[in-house]
Amino acid sequence: MTRFVTKLAAATAAFALASVPGLASAQTAQAVDEKTGPVSFANVASVRIGNSGSLITETQRSPLTPGQSKLSPDRTVVPRDEGERKTFGGNWDVNLGRYGASANPYPAGIASRDHNVLAALQQTTVPTAVAESNYALIDNGRGGAKPADNTVLVLEGAKSAVDCTSPGKPTSSTSVAKIWVRDESGALKPSGASGVDVKGLKLGPVSTVQAENLSKEKTSSDLTVSRVTAFDQLIRQDGWRNGDVTAAAGWKLEIVTHVRDAAGKDLREARATIVLGGVSCSIPKNFVAKPAGGTGPGAAPEQPAVPGTVPAGGIPPQTADTTRTVVGLGLLGGGIVIGAAAMLLYRRRKPVPVREK
Repeated sequence: MTRFVTKLAAATAAFALASVPGLASAQTAQAVDEKTGPVSFANVASVRIGNSGSLITETQRSPLTPGQSKLSPDRTVVPRDEGERKTFGGNWDVNLGRYGASANPYPAGIASRDHNVLAALQQTTVPTAVAESNYALIDNGRGGAKPADNTVLVLEGAKSAVDCTSPGKPTSSTSVAKIWVRDESGALKPSGASGVDVKGLKLGPVSTVQAENLSKEKTSSDLTVSRVTAFDQLIRQDGWRNGDVTAAAGWKLEIVTHVRDAAGKDLREARATIVLGGVSCSIPKNFVAKPAGGTGPGAAPEQPAVPGTVPAGGIPPQTADTTRTVVGLGLLGGGIVIGAAAMLLYRRRKPVPVREK
């Protein structure tokens, strides 16, 4: 797939340049190298369900010339359609900040907002990326009267950012104004801003199994919320690459659900990992930024010299084949889901060490 992505991206760039008389030679001289040059990526939310596959939303990629690629505000929830629902499962939703008057999943006082998720190449050719939003993890299996009654976790004012100014100065930051978690009494309460590590959370599995005798009262989950500190912790497609020097940031949710019946018997263990606001930037080891100049570093969105969005999708472990085709590769802001159907990882329950923070 990587070869396919590269060839199509190159063809798209060549066509765009050839269509504008007098522009091709100038942009070719200014463009960074597509395969090894400075690059950044930004993704609002991605999910891995056990070992069965991944759901990865549209990933923004910095263009080859100064400019930026930004996620459309129309992406407000995961999953957003039946195709994504089949991969993600039928029980959970992740709200990405914006909500309507009758569908507020947040505690009182948290206003609806659009996310800000973009990957940019500055005028200096320094790659940067940022993801800012509110996030809410919603368990539809709770059966609450209002959307907020089904919310089990909120990241209020979350932000992750990276900046690769030079090989010796890659920087990353991950912050949040407040983390809310539903406690043992059923109330959604603030739990600090550094991370979460709790057990016994009343959260059901991401997907149920037909004829399973699941008890909502006895089933619970262990939840860890931590910062992404390494590139390999991101959930990403083949087209999302690193470099000699790479910085990464984001919030990682690790959830282990202990599915039990009414007698408290363990039926299975279900695992899911969610990365919210995953971003990265990469540069070659000999990278030197250009002098500042122009109208502003990467401020004005331009038509990217390569497709600005890595298509949404996941790669099932069983199909790591380089010949598979992805639909919608050249569409900005579009994409599809590729992944195994939402099948949970079945395991006998094993003790999971959990630290209280």
